[in-house]
Amino acid sequence: MREVSASRFVRATPAAVERALTPRALVEYEGSFTVYEVEDTEEGWLVIAGSRGMELALAFEVRAEGLTYEQRGDGPLEALETTVTYEPEDEGTSVRMRSRVSAGLPLPSITDRVAAWKRRGELRRALSRLAADME
Repeated sequence: MREVSASRFVRATPAAVERALTPRALVEYEGSFTVYEVEDTEEGWLVIAGSRGMELALAFEVRAEGLTYEQRGDGPLEALETTVTYEPEDEGTSVRMRSRVSAGLPLPSITDRVAAWKRRGELRRALSRLAADME
């Protein structure tokens, strides 16, 4: 399993960032999947998303400093766990996204590295889109 992270300063209050980072918006900000459904469960939100005939479920949990989510069941990866945190900084908010991924394929030293490279791009894209929405 590989870990990747990205962070960005956003010119908005932590409360505004928290309102913007809904499970649906976060998956859409990442840009790889279309959100089909969001279900509010006792444990948190379950987001069903997909692309090109592939579907996955992401289980979200809200925490005091942000939120976490992980892939549940079958999906494009063997494992995907992401934590999003935000805290006040100067006249805005510092937002950090950290993911752990595993492709679950032969030659994990290569396949997990490729999965991590793609995931880092998704995290950076999500932060850029969030920042653009907050302007």
